[in-house]
Amino acid sequence: MDGGASDTAVDTKTAAETEQRKAWDDEARDSLHILPLSSIPLETPGLQHARLIKNVRLQTVVEMFRDAQTGSGQVSPRHIPAYFESYKDEVERDLVKLEKIGAASSFDVYSSRIELRRLNIDVNNVESLTLSDRKKAELTSYMRVFTRPLMEYVYGTEELQVADVTDIIQLFANPNRDEALRNLRMMADRLDIGLTDIPKFLEEYGDIFLSLAYFRKCLDEIVPEVQRFVGWMGEIRSSAEVKRDSRQMRMLDEIARDLTDIATSITGRFESFDNRSKDFWSDINADTFRSIRELISSHHVTIGGVLCGLAVKMNLWKHRFARGGGGPNRRMEFVKSEILPGLSHIKALEQSARTGHL
Repeated sequence: MDGGASDTAVDTKTAAETEQRKAWDDEARDSLHILPLSSIPLETPGLQHARLIKNVRLQTVVEMFRDAQTGSGQVSPRHIPAYFESYKDEVERDLVKLEKIGAASSFDVYSSRIELRRLNIDVNNVESLTLSDRKKAELTSYMRVFTRPLMEYVYGTEELQVADVTDIIQLFANPNRDEALRNLRMMADRLDIGLTDIPKFLEEYGDIFLSLAYFRKCLDEIVPEVQRFVGWMGEIRSSAEVKRDSRQMRMLDEIARDLTDIATSITGRFESFDNRSKDFWSDINADTFRSIRELISSHHVTIGGVLCGLAVKMNLWKHRFARGGGGPNRRMEFVKSEILPGLSHIKALEQSARTGHL
């Protein structure tokens, strides 16, 4: 009896640990600011269990551990050798990779794929560089914007129930209407591909627009927080301490203006993407698809960087001031120490994207 109870307790603990590990892994896959080092071929034992993260100042640090009791154990990459003295040569080689990857502005899966390919690291079939199933399910409503015109083009209706692009690939692999088959042949001709290559095209179409849906959802969550923060920050302008200091007033004005400009600009970029995707369906051909694919891919790094920067700052603000409030001095200190550092980097990223042509 005792042995059985003990085994059950162990099984329960193991299941709980497995579930916790999965949640930990999924958080990293779906995050803008976390890159699990298991995604990268490293030589140092133990580093594979760590993660690169962006802190609130947008600096890259190695998170060696994290739990509810002890918090997050963060180390600057240059201090890593002290933790692995028995693997001096391996750490030295690994640090070259970490420093190059750490220079990225975001660790979302799409930006990370780009950065890792630049290091000639194979990212195909690396599960940690894809969104989790839970996140993909969350994005279903966002994906309908891109699956709807596809369904209308081939089936003449948007009423067929599809959860994601995988369902569409299955649907189009075995079209159940003569008209749909004719439309698929027409699409294949316009895209200059064989009918049997349509599923491959749909996978590529799905991935590029899944990335847009992912970033759009991040944007929709972050922009309202930015607006709330600007209002919260503006409340201290009426305090006597702040009013007496023209430099502080000017700083508050500049931060509010920068945050508003960044949010407005990146929102405008998404509107441009939407318009370009509509153009594709009004004139389907290989060139228009290649053009929109390259356009969206070329913006992954700047979109990821801007959203990552805003997200880590807004997350800390919500954590630090969970109930709002905070006196003028406390708010001003937070703005100066946590919001201002790195804000110029976010602004520069967004301005660099504006020089591109949408």
